Amino acid sequence: MTDKEATLNADKSKGLLLFAIGLAFAVLWSSAATATKIGLQSAQPFTICIARFFLAGGVMLLIAHVIMGKRLPRGKEWKQLCIYGLLNISLYLGIYIVAMQEVSPGLGSLAIATNPVFISLMSTILFGQRLKPATLISLLLCSAGVTLAAWPLIQHSMATPFGIGLLMSSMLIYSVGTLYFSRQPWSDLHILSINGWQTLLGGIFLLPVAAITFEPSKNVWDKHFFGSVLWLAIPVSIMAVQLWLYLLRDNAVKAAFWLFLCPVSGYIIANVMMKEPIGLYAIAGMLLVIVGLYLVQKKKAS
Repeated sequence: MTDKEATLNADKSKGLLLFAIGLAFAVLWSSAATATKIGLQSAQPFTICIARFFLAGGVMLLIAHVIMGKRLPRGKEWKQLCIYGLLNISLYLGIYIVAMQEVSPGLGSLAIATNPVFISLMSTILFGQRLKPATLISLLLCSAGVTLAAWPLIQHSMATPFGIGLLMSSMLIYSVGTLYFSRQPWSDLHILSINGWQTLLGGIFLLPVAAITFEPSKNVWDKHFFGSVLWLAIPVSIMAVQLWLYLLRDNAVKAAFWLFLCPVSGYIIANVMMKEPIGLYAIAGMLLVIVGLYLVQKKKAS
């Protein structure tokens, strides 16, 4: 085998690996909405949150500090982790799971896919950047797509305006958390350590709310609860995030295009697991969101 053939085979193998990783990420990431909805059949939202965050955070910190031997945070890194955990875990996922009581899993996964557009918008608002036409058009298309997909669900009591409002508010908070993370000096603190501590701290911040709202009669420790918590903690919070980081390290622009698959896979998962119908409104809404995502990613790539 010549050097040229060896290089071509290596490139082909890497391409297949990246394809498999991207596909796995899209499926796992978009499955969060359905897994959340299943868990809500048996438990209160913050009960699910606390169990998920403590399990996921504990596993990541065990791997990072005990198995891998990575250093602990120090100095102002603790403050950064607290702020990031408050935004990215306590507020974003805390509000998101409350919203999921009021909306369908397909709509929840569709909203998650709009995150890149909201990140671009919040970057413009918070850092004084000029609002580019592509960002505005993307925001309008994604908002129209979510609204269009939600319309028949509202009519059939599968979503409420209040739930949709909470859902989009959580996306805005997530974008703020992402921008905060990207602008902090993390030195050589390992990414698994960052994720582990921000997840655990976010869960700790939610403990008072969970304690105040806890009602034993509304929580059943059955297969729906444990299955939901385990899935959200391991495949979503740990595996999907690590796959995403791998894709970002390889090529950030190409990685972002896997978000286009999330609305489609999210609706398919919701249809298979919870019999959520996929009608013309949902398909049209997905297409609008995908076009909006494409525009904002094309702007980043140029």
